[in-house]
Amino acid sequence: MREYSEEDVVTLGRFTSTYGVKGWIKVYSYTEPMENILTYSPWLVRLDGRWTELKRVGGKKHGKGLVARLDKVESPEQARLYTNLEIAVPKTELPQLESGEYYWSQLENLLVYTESGVLLGRVDHLMETGANDVLVVKGTEDSIDREERLLPWLPDQVVKEIDLDSGIMRVDWDPEF
Repeated sequence: MREYSEEDVVTLGRFTSTYGVKGWIKVYSYTEPMENILTYSPWLVRLDGRWTELKRVGGKKHGKGLVARLDKVESPEQARLYTNLEIAVPKTELPQLESGEYYWSQLENLLVYTESGVLLGRVDHLMETGANDVLVVKGTEDSIDREERLLPWLPDQVVKEIDLDSGIMRVDWDPEF
């Protein structure tokens, strides 16, 4: 079985609670559309500090969510062992993106600088809003302050440059905002 490091995987969802009496488990998906998580294999979960492969033998939409069946999991008691665990997949399983497109996981932890070189902080996470996605930038020890800033994900308007190799994002943003 292959060993996976944090750099090798991306989280796509999590298990929430058991479903039924035959070992099915509810899945909360971070993918868009949510059913896309069912197209990836293998699924990985962190057990005893290591990423462990899970074989999924079933999965379907159920109501407003998803349910899945894992290999050798045949009872609610067995399924309960996986509740609240994150579901990850090897990054190599993700589709290649076009130039200028990014997975959210690639943007998290980037240092955010203004065009004039002022460090605003680090991208903590992103969130979906009705109009556009938003970068949540939290101040760091070396940033201009410790404030949390919400920057709209507007490439070319607000987000001017992304350098994944150096871990830096440059933005057109007033530090006073």
